[in-house]
Amino acid sequence: MTHRFYAMPESFRDDRVLLDRGETRHLREVLRLDVGANVLVFDGCGREFSCTVTAMRKAETELLVISEQPAASPESALEITLAAAMLKGEKFDLVVQKAVELGVRRLIALNTIRCDVKIKESTKRIDRWRKIALEASKQSGRAQLMEVSGPVEFDAFIDDLDSLGTAVMFAEREGDRLPDKIESTSIIAIVGPEGGWDDSELSAARDHDIAIVTFGGRVMRAETAAITVAAILQHRFGDIN
Repeated sequence: MTHRFYAMPESFRDDRVLLDRGETRHLREVLRLDVGANVLVFDGCGREFSCTVTAMRKAETELLVISEQPAASPESALEITLAAAMLKGEKFDLVVQKAVELGVRRLIALNTIRCDVKIKESTKRIDRWRKIALEASKQSGRAQLMEVSGPVEFDAFIDDLDSLGTAVMFAEREGDRLPDKIESTSIIAIVGPEGGWDDSELSAARDHDIAIVTFGGRVMRAETAAITVAAILQHRFGDIN
């Protein structure tokens, strides 16, 4: 097994790349690798390289770039933005991890009327969610990092949807079946909290011409729904087929 590491694009210089302190610690203290080890390094923008460790210091590791190669997990042509209501504890951690594995391009944490996570608390968790996304990228073979942003108020979010693509809101009631075709290659999947959507939020979505979809009356936990939505969209319109 060839180990994978992440380096920001600006860390690449000619035929060299530097790993930061965190990646260096993982390489040296966790994996026990040394000078001469062959590893993979990706830049988070879709590029991956075969590299050899040439020097190790306390705060950084220097590697020689041997060649560029395709990432183990290619990116889907379908650009999915998953806008999911925040969940308590480790439930949202699971959503972040599985969204990466399913090829979601962007994850936006939403604050909704029935969301039971405080904004101040979630703001502190953004860095944690980004670290989870990075680790999931390493394990799943993706070379492009999933964007993680938020928290965003639901009303403000739906007021600014035009730049992100076709929006579909998944609800436990008052929805239709998923369309057979979606013309856009960019889709925003909006998933609610554990308590479901408030009537005013469903009404606001309709006012913004957002399609509301249900799973035929099937009731799911919020984290299950978010993961299921991403999988269904990739199967119907993306690269899981």
